[in-house]
Amino acid sequence: MSAPTRTKPDAKPDRSSRRDPATQPAPATKADAPRRERVFSGIQPSGNIHIGNYLGAMRHFVADQDQFDNIFCIVDLHAITVPQDPAELRAATRELAAMYFAVGLDPERSNVFVQSHIAAHAELAWILGCITTLGQLNRMTQFKVKAGEERDEASAGLFTYPVLMAADILLYQADAVPVGDDQRQHVELTRDLAERFNYRFGETFKVPRPLIREVGARIMALDDPAKKMSKSGGEVSYLALTDAADVVRKKIARATTDSERTIVFDEKRPGIYNLLTIYELLGTQSRAEIEAEFAGKGYKEFKAALGDQIIAALEPIQRRYATFQADPAELDRLLAAGAERVRPIAAATLAAAKRGVGLA
Repeated sequence: MSAPTRTKPDAKPDRSSRRDPATQPAPATKADAPRRERVFSGIQPSGNIHIGNYLGAMRHFVADQDQFDNIFCIVDLHAITVPQDPAELRAATRELAAMYFAVGLDPERSNVFVQSHIAAHAELAWILGCITTLGQLNRMTQFKVKAGEERDEASAGLFTYPVLMAADILLYQADAVPVGDDQRQHVELTRDLAERFNYRFGETFKVPRPLIREVGARIMALDDPAKKMSKSGGEVSYLALTDAADVVRKKIARATTDSERTIVFDEKRPGIYNLLTIYELLGTQSRAEIEAEFAGKGYKEFKAALGDQIIAALEPIQRRYATFQADPAELDRLLAAGAERVRPIAAATLAAAKRGVGLA
């Protein structure tokens, strides 16, 4: 790396020529050509991974694991930004690891590890926090949503959550970050911090771009299709990947639709549109074929077919999940191996960042 060049601390980089990161590919060079693009993603170990997590992110991780250099992190440090029961957090961390492998991530092709097992995440977050402004953090909409009316009681960790997320991404020199549209703001902050650091202290971080899927990136709650599917919405709002068949049928039967009679993909009818999107993503039919299949049929018939499709999709995942959960020592071994493979990348990036700011 060339010697860092220093500029005035409050100088800002020229961003007038920035391309749209969500739609444009990163520039390629001859030196970069042989290297696969690196993707970083983190999911909190909050328990009860749901079908929205799977359709919006996990299944793409599996499908693309030969296309990218994959780093998947179980972000337990993010989890403790809100109160956690320690035993439950440890159990949820293993559960998420088991689910990662159960949905099809191959530990030989994808690096899966626990965030707190690599201390560089927290150390780089502190360094980046020292170049992040309060104004930037005050503009983060997710903090306002999560803190709600009790903003003064929220933890400082929750407020600075986006800085830790930036450290997670930049630590591994990620090219792209698969996120839902609701996380785009956090990736933009990451890009801003990378550019600011590079401008002040010399080229240190790759500036990543968000990788946002066009279809299925935002699966909505079953009981309120105006809200994103989330465990926090209550048991009737989401379908856990571990839900038994009878539970799946019951939740789908109670899912919100509308008073219309036709079963068509209409975004102005969010309830049925959400259910049809799930049906589409779990199957192989086009939208036109799905609409033709249910032409003249009612919601009861459609919901029965959707329930059957979900149950069939979840069965092999649940079988593999049970196998991994039954062998915690093997899970720990796989997670430790994943951490060891990515630790040198993290160490090199942290060392460069420390040199840049003048730390020994």
